[in-house]
Amino acid sequence: MTRREQFTGAQPSGAGVASLGSWPSPPADAAPVLQRPAPLGVAAGSQDGYVPPVSTVRSDLTELIPLALVIAISPLSIIPGILVLHTPRPRPTSLAFLIGWVLGIAVITGAFVGGSDVSNDGLDTKPTWAPYVRIVLGLALIVFGIYRWLGRHRSAHNPKWMTAMGSMGPARAFLTAVVLTVANLKVFAMCAAAGVAIGTAALGRTGAWQAVLIFTALAASSVAIPVLGYQFAGERLDAPLERVKDWMERNHGALVAGILLVIGAALLYKGIHAL
Repeated sequence: MTRREQFTGAQPSGAGVASLGSWPSPPADAAPVLQRPAPLGVAAGSQDGYVPPVSTVRSDLTELIPLALVIAISPLSIIPGILVLHTPRPRPTSLAFLIGWVLGIAVITGAFVGGSDVSNDGLDTKPTWAPYVRIVLGLALIVFGIYRWLGRHRSAHNPKWMTAMGSMGPARAFLTAVVLTVANLKVFAMCAAAGVAIGTAALGRTGAWQAVLIFTALAASSVAIPVLGYQFAGERLDAPLERVKDWMERNHGALVAGILLVIGAALLYKGIHAL
Protein backbone atom coordinates (compact mmCIF):
# COMPACT_ATOMS: atom_id res chain seq x y z
CA MET A 1 0.00 0.00 0.00
CA THR A 2 1.42 3.36 -0.96
CA ARG A 3 1.75 6.36 1.37
CA ARG A 4 -1.10 8.14 -0.53
CA GLU A 5 -3.41 5.14 -0.05
CA GLN A 6 -2.65 5.11 3.69
CA PHE A 7 -3.44 8.84 3.98
CA THR A 8 -6.69 8.83 1.96
CA GLY A 9 -8.02 5.43 3.01
CA ALA A 10 -8.33 4.32 -0.64
CA GLN A 11 -8.26 0.64 -1.53
CA PRO A 12 -5.20 -0.73 -3.19
CA SER A 13 -5.52 -0.86 -6.94
CA GLY A 14 -5.91 -4.64 -7.08
CA ALA A 15 -8.62 -4.71 -4.40
CA GLY A 16 -10.50 -1.85 -6.07
CA VAL A 17 -10.70 -3.78 -9.34
CA ALA A 18 -11.86 -6.89 -7.59
CA SER A 19 -14.70 -5.05 -5.79
CA LEU A 20 -16.17 -3.38 -8.86
CA GLY A 21 -19.88 -4.21 -9.38
CA SER A 22 -20.53 -5.18 -5.75
CA TRP A 23 -22.04 -3.09 -2.98
CA PRO A 24 -20.61 -3.18 0.55
CA SER A 25 -22.66 -5.23 2.99
CA PRO A 26 -24.46 -3.25 5.72
CA PRO A 27 -23.17 -3.56 9.27
CA ALA A 28 -24.57 -6.45 11.29
CA ASP A 29 -26.20 -4.10 13.83
CA ALA A 30 -27.89 -1.85 11.21
CA ALA A 31 -31.65 -1.29 11.67
CA PRO A 32 -33.85 -2.89 9.00
CA VAL A 33 -35.30 -0.56 6.38
CA LEU A 34 -39.13 -0.50 6.48
CA GLN A 35 -40.90 -0.28 3.15
CA ARG A 36 -44.51 0.70 2.56
CA PRO A 37 -46.49 -2.25 1.17
CA ALA A 38 -47.52 -1.92 -2.43
CA PRO A 39 -51.22 -1.29 -3.15
CA LEU A 40 -53.42 -4.12 -4.26
CA GLY A 41 -52.81 -4.98 -7.88
CA VAL A 42 -49.36 -3.36 -7.94
CA ALA A 43 -46.16 -5.37 -7.91
CA ALA A 44 -44.04 -5.30 -4.76
CA GLY A 45 -41.47 -2.50 -4.77
CA SER A 46 -43.50 -0.45 -7.24
CA GLN A 47 -45.58 2.63 -6.42
CA ASP A 48 -47.25 2.89 -9.81
CA GLY A 49 -50.97 3.42 -9.44
CA TYR A 50 -50.74 4.56 -5.82
CA VAL A 51 -53.51 7.02 -4.97
CA PRO A 52 -53.16 9.18 -1.84
CA PRO A 53 -55.97 8.74 0.68
CA VAL A 54 -56.99 12.42 0.46
CA SER A 55 -57.67 12.12 -3.26
CA THR A 56 -59.75 9.01 -2.69
CA VAL A 57 -61.83 10.75 -0.04
CA ARG A 58 -62.45 13.74 -2.27
CA SER A 59 -63.49 11.53 -5.18
CA ASP A 60 -65.91 9.45 -3.10
CA LEU A 61 -67.52 12.42 -1.37
CA THR A 62 -67.91 14.78 -4.33
CA GLU A 63 -71.53 13.64 -4.63
CA LEU A 64 -72.30 15.03 -1.17
CA ILE A 65 -72.21 18.63 -2.39
CA PRO A 66 -75.13 18.39 -4.85
CA LEU A 67 -77.09 16.28 -2.37
CA ALA A 68 -76.69 19.03 0.23
CA LEU A 69 -77.63 21.68 -2.34
CA VAL A 70 -80.96 19.96 -3.03
CA ILE A 71 -81.85 20.47 0.63
CA ALA A 72 -80.36 23.96 0.83
CA ILE A 73 -82.27 25.45 -2.13
CA SER A 74 -85.58 23.78 -1.33
CA PRO A 75 -88.37 26.28 -0.56
CA LEU A 76 -89.33 24.11 2.43
CA SER A 77 -85.87 24.88 3.79
CA ILE A 78 -85.61 28.58 2.97
CA ILE A 79 -89.19 29.83 3.45
CA PRO A 80 -89.71 28.47 7.01
CA GLY A 81 -86.29 29.83 7.94
CA ILE A 82 -87.42 33.27 6.81
CA LEU A 83 -90.90 33.06 8.35
CA VAL A 84 -89.54 32.41 11.85
CA LEU A 85 -87.81 35.79 11.61
CA HIS A 86 -91.26 37.44 11.68
CA THR A 87 -92.42 35.88 14.94
CA PRO A 88 -93.01 37.91 18.15
CA ARG A 89 -89.55 36.80 19.42
CA PRO A 90 -87.58 36.41 16.20
CA ARG A 91 -84.06 35.93 17.58
CA PRO A 92 -84.62 33.05 20.04
CA THR A 93 -87.31 31.48 17.83
CA SER A 94 -85.12 31.46 14.72
CA LEU A 95 -82.15 30.05 16.66
CA ALA A 96 -84.35 27.26 18.05
CA PHE A 97 -85.56 26.47 14.52
CA LEU A 98 -81.96 26.37 13.25
CA ILE A 99 -80.86 24.01 16.04
CA GLY A 100 -83.76 21.66 15.33
CA TRP A 101 -83.06 21.76 11.57
CA VAL A 102 -79.36 20.97 12.00
CA LEU A 103 -80.09 18.23 14.53
CA GLY A 104 -82.69 16.57 12.28
CA ILE A 105 -80.40 16.50 9.24
CA ALA A 106 -77.44 15.19 11.25
CA VAL A 107 -79.45 12.44 12.96
CA ILE A 108 -81.04 11.13 9.75
CA THR A 109 -77.72 11.14 7.89
CA GLY A 110 -75.91 9.55 10.83
CA ALA A 111 -78.55 6.84 11.10
CA PHE A 112 -77.89 5.70 7.54
CA VAL A 113 -74.13 5.85 8.12
CA GLY A 114 -74.66 3.66 11.18
CA GLY A 115 -76.76 1.26 9.13
CA SER A 116 -73.94 0.92 6.64
CA ASP A 117 -71.53 0.33 9.53
CA VAL A 118 -73.63 -2.54 10.87
CA SER A 119 -74.39 -4.15 7.50
CA ASN A 120 -70.76 -3.93 6.34
CA ASP A 121 -69.16 -4.81 9.69
CA GLY A 122 -67.26 -1.53 9.78
CA LEU A 123 -66.60 1.68 7.85
CA ASP A 124 -63.05 0.89 6.70
CA THR A 125 -63.88 -1.10 3.56
CA LYS A 126 -66.24 -0.63 0.65
CA PRO A 127 -69.01 -3.25 0.67
CA THR A 128 -69.63 -5.38 -2.40
CA TRP A 129 -73.23 -4.17 -2.58
CA ALA A 130 -72.30 -0.47 -2.74
CA PRO A 131 -72.32 -0.25 -6.60
CA TYR A 132 -75.83 -1.70 -6.76
CA VAL A 133 -77.11 0.79 -4.18
CA ARG A 134 -75.62 3.65 -6.17
CA ILE A 135 -77.27 2.38 -9.37
CA VAL A 136 -80.68 2.18 -7.68
CA LEU A 137 -80.31 5.62 -6.09
CA GLY A 138 -79.10 7.10 -9.36
CA LEU A 139 -82.06 5.77 -11.32
CA ALA A 140 -84.49 6.94 -8.62
CA LEU A 141 -83.03 10.47 -8.62
CA ILE A 142 -83.14 10.65 -12.42
CA VAL A 143 -86.83 9.67 -12.42
CA PHE A 144 -87.57 12.18 -9.66
CA GLY A 145 -85.61 14.87 -11.50
CA ILE A 146 -87.60 14.31 -14.70
CA TYR A 147 -90.84 14.48 -12.69
CA ARG A 148 -89.78 17.78 -11.09
CA TRP A 149 -88.74 19.18 -14.46
CA LEU A 150 -92.08 18.37 -16.04
CA GLY A 151 -93.90 20.03 -13.15
CA ARG A 152 -91.57 23.01 -12.75
CA HIS A 153 -94.24 25.53 -13.89
CA ARG A 154 -96.90 24.14 -11.60
CA SER A 155 -98.09 26.76 -9.15
CA ALA A 156 -97.62 25.92 -5.50
CA HIS A 157 -99.47 27.32 -2.51
CA ASN A 158 -98.01 27.57 0.96
CA PRO A 159 -99.58 25.00 3.32
CA LYS A 160 -101.55 26.16 6.34
CA TRP A 161 -98.86 25.08 8.82
CA MET A 162 -96.39 27.37 7.05
CA THR A 163 -98.64 30.43 7.35
CA ALA A 164 -99.06 29.66 11.08
CA MET A 165 -95.30 29.87 11.70
CA GLY A 166 -95.55 33.59 12.32
CA SER A 167 -96.96 32.98 15.81
CA MET A 168 -94.52 30.27 16.95
CA GLY A 169 -92.37 30.34 20.03
CA PRO A 170 -88.89 28.82 20.41
CA ALA A 171 -90.04 25.39 21.65
CA ARG A 172 -92.59 24.94 18.89
CA ALA A 173 -90.12 26.18 16.27
CA PHE A 174 -87.56 23.58 17.40
CA LEU A 175 -90.08 20.72 17.17
CA THR A 176 -91.35 21.96 13.79
CA ALA A 177 -87.82 21.96 12.35
CA VAL A 178 -87.14 18.40 13.54
CA VAL A 179 -90.47 17.16 12.16
CA LEU A 180 -89.86 18.87 8.82
CA THR A 181 -86.59 17.00 8.26
CA VAL A 182 -88.44 13.70 8.62
CA ALA A 183 -91.77 14.59 6.99
CA ASN A 184 -90.23 16.31 3.96
CA LEU A 185 -89.56 13.44 1.54
CA LYS A 186 -86.96 15.42 -0.39
CA VAL A 187 -84.90 16.23 2.71
CA PHE A 188 -85.18 12.69 4.07
CA ALA A 189 -84.19 11.12 0.73
CA MET A 190 -81.14 13.36 0.31
CA CYS A 191 -79.99 12.67 3.88
CA ALA A 192 -80.44 8.93 3.29
CA ALA A 193 -78.48 9.06 0.03
CA ALA A 194 -75.69 11.04 1.72
CA GLY A 195 -75.58 8.58 4.62
CA VAL A 196 -75.25 5.62 2.26
CA ALA A 197 -72.56 7.41 0.23
CA ILE A 198 -70.56 8.20 3.37
CA GLY A 199 -71.05 4.76 4.89
CA THR A 200 -69.81 2.95 1.78
CA ALA A 201 -66.82 5.22 1.03
CA ALA A 202 -64.37 3.34 3.33
CA LEU A 203 -63.50 6.50 5.29
CA GLY A 204 -63.22 4.88 8.71
CA ARG A 205 -65.30 6.02 11.66
CA THR A 206 -63.52 9.34 12.19
CA GLY A 207 -63.63 10.29 8.52
CA ALA A 208 -67.25 9.20 8.17
CA TRP A 209 -68.50 11.35 11.05
CA GLN A 210 -66.47 14.29 9.80
CA ALA A 211 -68.20 13.89 6.45
CA VAL A 212 -71.59 13.89 8.23
CA LEU A 213 -70.71 17.22 9.84
CA ILE A 214 -69.64 18.72 6.50
CA PHE A 215 -72.80 17.53 4.75
CA THR A 216 -74.99 18.85 7.58
CA ALA A 217 -73.31 22.26 7.47
CA LEU A 218 -73.82 22.55 3.70
CA ALA A 219 -77.42 21.34 3.79
CA ALA A 220 -78.39 23.68 6.63
CA SER A 221 -76.53 26.70 5.25
CA SER A 222 -79.61 28.28 3.63
CA VAL A 223 -81.31 28.36 7.05
CA ALA A 224 -78.18 29.24 9.03
CA ILE A 225 -77.18 32.27 6.93
CA PRO A 226 -80.41 34.32 7.34
CA VAL A 227 -80.92 33.24 10.96
CA LEU A 228 -77.39 34.08 12.05
CA GLY A 229 -77.38 37.23 9.94
CA TYR A 230 -80.58 38.40 11.61
CA GLN A 231 -78.91 38.16 15.03
CA PHE A 232 -76.67 41.06 13.98
CA ALA A 233 -78.50 42.95 11.22
CA GLY A 234 -82.05 42.63 12.53
CA GLU A 235 -84.90 44.05 10.43
CA ARG A 236 -82.52 45.43 7.80
CA LEU A 237 -82.53 41.94 6.25
CA ASP A 238 -86.31 41.82 5.81
CA ALA A 239 -86.45 43.27 2.28
CA PRO A 240 -83.55 41.21 0.82
CA LEU A 241 -84.86 38.00 2.37
CA GLU A 242 -88.33 38.64 1.00
CA ARG A 243 -86.89 39.00 -2.51
CA VAL A 244 -84.94 35.76 -2.10
CA LYS A 245 -88.08 33.96 -0.95
CA ASP A 246 -90.08 35.19 -3.95
CA TRP A 247 -87.33 34.21 -6.41
CA MET A 248 -87.02 30.73 -4.90
CA GLU A 249 -90.77 30.18 -5.14
CA ARG A 250 -90.63 30.98 -8.87
CA ASN A 251 -87.48 29.09 -9.88
CA HIS A 252 -86.84 26.29 -7.41
CA GLY A 253 -88.53 23.64 -9.59
CA ALA A 254 -86.04 23.96 -12.44
CA LEU A 255 -83.06 24.25 -10.06
CA VAL A 256 -83.96 21.16 -8.08
CA ALA A 257 -84.74 19.17 -11.24
CA GLY A 258 -81.37 20.01 -12.77
CA ILE A 259 -79.44 19.10 -9.62
CA LEU A 260 -81.34 15.82 -9.23
CA LEU A 261 -80.56 14.83 -12.81
CA VAL A 262 -76.87 15.61 -12.38
CA ILE A 263 -76.65 13.68 -9.09
CA GLY A 264 -78.56 10.72 -10.52
CA ALA A 265 -76.34 10.53 -13.59
CA ALA A 266 -73.18 10.73 -11.43
CA LEU A 267 -74.37 7.99 -9.06
CA LEU A 268 -75.43 5.78 -11.96
CA TYR A 269 -72.04 6.18 -13.65
CA LYS A 270 -70.08 5.49 -10.46
CA GLY A 271 -72.21 2.41 -9.70
CA ILE A 272 -71.81 0.92 -13.17
CA HIS A 273 -68.08 1.79 -13.28
CA ALA A 274 -67.49 -0.01 -9.95
CA LEU A 275 -69.06 -3.32 -11.08
